[in-house]
Amino acid sequence: MTETKSNNGLKVIAGLLGVVLLGTIIYTVSLYQDKKKTTTALTQEKELVVEDLNNLKSEYDKAILESNATNEELVAARDNIAKYIDSVHGMKADIASLSRYRRQVSVLKAEREKLLKQVDSLTSSNTLLAMQRDSTFVELEKQTVFNDSLVVQNTQLADAVERGSALSLSTFTVDAVRERNSGKLVSTSRAKSTDKFKVCFTIADNVIAEAGDREFFIEVLDPQGNVLGDSFSKSSEEGASITYSKGTNFYYENSSLDVCDYINKPASDFQKGNYMVNVYDNGLKLLGTSKFALK
Repeated sequence: MTETKSNNGLKVIAGLLGVVLLGTIIYTVSLYQDKKKTTTALTQEKELVVEDLNNLKSEYDKAILESNATNEELVAARDNIAKYIDSVHGMKADIASLSRYRRQVSVLKAEREKLLKQVDSLTSSNTLLAMQRDSTFVELEKQTVFNDSLVVQNTQLADAVERGSALSLSTFTVDAVRERNSGKLVSTSRAKSTDKFKVCFTIADNVIAEAGDREFFIEVLDPQGNVLGDSFSKSSEEGASITYSKGTNFYYENSSLDVCDYINKPASDFQKGNYMVNVYDNGLKLLGTSKFALK
């Protein structure tokens, strides 16, 4: 009787332990399934965060590529997002961390909108400035062409004025003369009788020439081609040079003017042969040439 009761008690205890064990197994399985679901959810959430960050980074990459000039703020924001992506990849997924990164993604999105608006505004400003610059460049080119044209016209006008204001000779004569005891000069063609050469020329009137003191240069070449007289040298600003026999000075007042000067004979008598006389202005421009012979 007693043994039967003991067996019944053991059966009851065994039953209870079985129920407890079954309950424990069911609870453990339930906890595992909940944990697995939670881990899966956290992993998916982590992947969504990474995806959002990668999308943000791609948008910054595109904005930087489309920008005409490197924008330091865009580059810094993109690099900062790359760091967040590395951090999320390496972190252990939990609700607190993911919530923090979710909030950070929202902040980064707001920052992106602000920066992209600034970039759009800057791009528009740069486009406007480029258009204004191009317009200004076109106007400057037009003005340069116009100025160049004016320079050419002014240069041509200056050249024309300079040519027009140059003095010229309307007549030019040379006589060999001898001086009588009375002082009167008479023409001669004989070398031994010649005391000097009389060089005369008439300067034509010129209303645009500058009035004032002028000097012309007389060059006399003997039959051997040597310069007769004391032989002075003269050079122009353009680099031309002559050796002349005598300089003759006069005052020009824009009207026709007769000028005469004399070239005295050398220490000995004049030689027989052909002579040439040239007259140059103060710029060494040849104004006239005359030839004659002495017997």
